[in-house]
Amino acid sequence: MTTTHEFWLAGRRASGDGDFEVRHSFDGSLVGKVSVPTDAQVEEAVAAATAALPVFAATPAHVRAAALDHVSKRLAERTEEIAQLITAENGKPIKWARGEVGRAVSVFRWAAEEARRTNGETMRLDTDPGGVGRFALIRRFPRGVVLGIAPFNFPLNLVAHKVAPAIAVGAPIILKPAPATPLSALLLGEILAETDLPAGSWSVLPVPNEKMPALVQDERLPVISFTGSDKVGYQIMDSVPRKHVTLELGGNAAAVVLADYSSEADLDWAATRIAMFSNYQGGQSCISVQRVIADAAVYDALVEKVVAKVQAQVTGDPKDDAVDVGPLVDENAAKRVESWVEDAVAKGAKVLTGGTRDGAAYAPTVLADLPADAILARAEVFGPVLSLHKVDGVDEAFAAVNDSAFGLQAGVFTHDLQTAFRAQRELEVGGVIIGDAPSFRADQMPYGGVKDSGVGREGIKYAMDDFTYEKVMVLTGLDL
Repeated sequence: MTTTHEFWLAGRRASGDGDFEVRHSFDGSLVGKVSVPTDAQVEEAVAAATAALPVFAATPAHVRAAALDHVSKRLAERTEEIAQLITAENGKPIKWARGEVGRAVSVFRWAAEEARRTNGETMRLDTDPGGVGRFALIRRFPRGVVLGIAPFNFPLNLVAHKVAPAIAVGAPIILKPAPATPLSALLLGEILAETDLPAGSWSVLPVPNEKMPALVQDERLPVISFTGSDKVGYQIMDSVPRKHVTLELGGNAAAVVLADYSSEADLDWAATRIAMFSNYQGGQSCISVQRVIADAAVYDALVEKVVAKVQAQVTGDPKDDAVDVGPLVDENAAKRVESWVEDAVAKGAKVLTGGTRDGAAYAPTVLADLPADAILARAEVFGPVLSLHKVDGVDEAFAAVNDSAFGLQAGVFTHDLQTAFRAQRELEVGGVIIGDAPSFRADQMPYGGVKDSGVGREGIKYAMDDFTYEKVMVLTGLDL
């Protein structure tokens, strides 16, 4: 008999009056059932978070840091258990699931460190005559309760990027995990419950998507942190113009390979990284390689290597340690990718490898001659598909990167330092990765995009800034 997982209401276990199933996308097996909170329970969680705000904001830094350290330690201790859970609910290959747990361990550790070192700043004001005898102390305080809305593709680590900085600054958080992948977040709640955080300072509520508009509109939740599709993200922002909304949205990330990156070793490295990171989460990452923009001087040699390395990606059961590419989150996602590739082919694109679907799995795919009017040329595929594009020179390459509604990250394979700085200056993205694929992310660095890729930044310190505001206190009559 399958156990129904309870949710976390103001730090304690609770059950609602209904449930839903979570199934493994590879074989359709039942992973678990999840209880759904009632409207009254959601209201209770919001009221508890609101009441907890002044208490939590005043909590000593060592209390918050100790709780974050505890979570980091317990995640590390339970790595294999949690990785198996991620693979079961998400379909992510187990080796990538283990990596995700490791990243979450670091996120909570960094949050603990930032909680301890966040000291504010001071400013002497007697630099003008009117400020003689005055001294300013500037500190940051929580904007209010945070509503964190997490996606399915990183069901633990992207939850961590919402929960950890909120705890670090003393902002109560109500976390809404993705319906497809709530189990990792609920397990995180189990670990949070082992800490001494104030009652009401956190809840994990698997609220159905159709009931979210009321929660988004609730004036007691002045901060919304959303990761997901650009369509939903901007609908949220437009619906609450007076709230502080951070959006981590989509992309169609480009990997640029320039003419100076031409040795056999260079091209091997570029092709390896491109092949790996167009497929590593089944392509279900906002910074997966979707476009490869290669200078004509290296294009032909690069294409041959990329196709070979994509073909070498091991597909199959994500529970197998050897598997590189598992299924997508569900069969509908795979069918959508299939239809987009069919659209591209009908408009003139050539399939160099892949292009087939088996249930929820879509074969790692490489396309050439992708026409500009194909859906794949403009939208985020969120699947294991990349397209190859030939350009002449840096000007044309960078123009191609910028010819997109999205701007999350880009990778530029070059050895030229001037070109690297030019890339950072000219590319319309939130992050430029030199000498590697655009898919590199260190969880402590600022992460986010421009244009339709969102607003605000993750990365612990930067999310902490987003969740807080500056308040200045001016001391008067001092002999400085």
